[in-house]
Amino acid sequence: MRVTQTRTVLAGLCALAISLPAAAQVRRADDLRFPPLRDFAIPQPQRVVLDNGMVVMLLEDHELPLVEATALVRAGSRLDPAAKSGLGELTASVLRTGGTTAMPSQKLDDYLESRAATVEVLPGEAVTRATLSSLVQDFPAVLKVFADVLRRPAFDPQRLEVARNRMITNVARQNDDPGQIVSREFTELVYGPDSPYSRTETFETLRALSRDDLAAWHRENVHPDRIVLGLVGDFRSEEALRLIREAFGDWPRGPASQAAADLPYRKEPSPGVYYVRKDDVTQSNVVLGHLGIERKDPDYYAVEVVNEVLSGSSSSRLFSNIRTLQGLAYSVFGQVGSDWDHPGLTLLYLSTKTETTGAAIASMLTEARNLVGPKPPTDAEVARAKQTILNSFVFNSESRRQVLSQQLAYEAYGYPLDWLSRYRAGIEAVTPEQVRQAAARHLRPADFSILVVGPSEGRDRPLADFGPVQEIDIALPGASHE
Repeated sequence: MRVTQTRTVLAGLCALAISLPAAAQVRRADDLRFPPLRDFAIPQPQRVVLDNGMVVMLLEDHELPLVEATALVRAGSRLDPAAKSGLGELTASVLRTGGTTAMPSQKLDDYLESRAATVEVLPGEAVTRATLSSLVQDFPAVLKVFADVLRRPAFDPQRLEVARNRMITNVARQNDDPGQIVSREFTELVYGPDSPYSRTETFETLRALSRDDLAAWHRENVHPDRIVLGLVGDFRSEEALRLIREAFGDWPRGPASQAAADLPYRKEPSPGVYYVRKDDVTQSNVVLGHLGIERKDPDYYAVEVVNEVLSGSSSSRLFSNIRTLQGLAYSVFGQVGSDWDHPGLTLLYLSTKTETTGAAIASMLTEARNLVGPKPPTDAEVARAKQTILNSFVFNSESRRQVLSQQLAYEAYGYPLDWLSRYRAGIEAVTPEQVRQAAARHLRPADFSILVVGPSEGRDRPLADFGPVQEIDIALPGASHE
């Protein structure tokens, strides 16, 4: 019986192969041709604005008996005063774990656990994210608890100390991982040491925070007119909206908030070579770059194609030339970075053996200079990059949960709710010449800050070959007390 089934399958495969036209067979992947993408409908949530300014977005999905809610609060760590760095993150952590005025922390934990429900609060730079997940039959009751977490946190002192100690431990370990050092120090080089986008908590700022500080941060920043609340799952929109109004409708609006445009960052580049000595590793982590763009930049779609040419796949320039052909990188990546409401970070990053540090830096500089100079993106590279982006486009909206998450972000940052559809149209419309112009405008090797984290001995050539070197001291103030 098994032999008969095998023969049947093989016969079917052979018949299929015979039926394929000879023209469909190609010798190289580059010769593959794909039909145009079919149009597909992206489900749109129902959008309602409550009288107190809270934006509610509802997207029904009756596949499973679950309801998920996400509240994006337009407030994050970038609002922390310099002397209180870490305040936003600590507040977000204790917002959930510290209980509410009606339900102490342990009782809240037990209540949710007994219903297989979760309520979590995650800190962020620009947005604090609160999430809820529950079975459909428990949703009305769990939503009330969720509203209490956002509106009436108790900030239990014991839970506050647990969260503070965890953050202090993270500070104590922040120089263990070279990747973390690279990220932190490069961000400061680009945005500047006084920018809230590069500010990090210290032992001193964390120790100085009190429960009153957390309560004040919540009082100043968490209000309904700064919240976008999204629901996806097994509910009826009319009934869900009634429950939301009951839980949040009497919450008054808050004071005007600080706009992202008012937050300072370094506008001018800081070119040069910067070095962090780390002798307990055997490789160098290198990053080169400068300030990037906002997603609303007119060149955004062209920049997306530039990024695909530069570092989008194994056939991209950085991967194929630096890692594959030259063998100079364990990992390599690059992009003209963009963010929602302020410029992102443009960077080229790699990790390499200590003894190939200089060769790797030189190679990355060559790739960047070629892309904006003698070897700009070719028509074939642009066509392939656009095809790759568009072919993966459908995976941005595989589930209704994904769709709602995207819509919440667009709403929170003031982007049009059809931005995803505009993205597809924008990529399709980009021309090779626009890509070349965008690369030349937004990738500027002469402005690169070059940061190297690694051993002081064993490099193939001195870092001074690439410019005057400034060593960065990453010693932790107050570490002796830990």
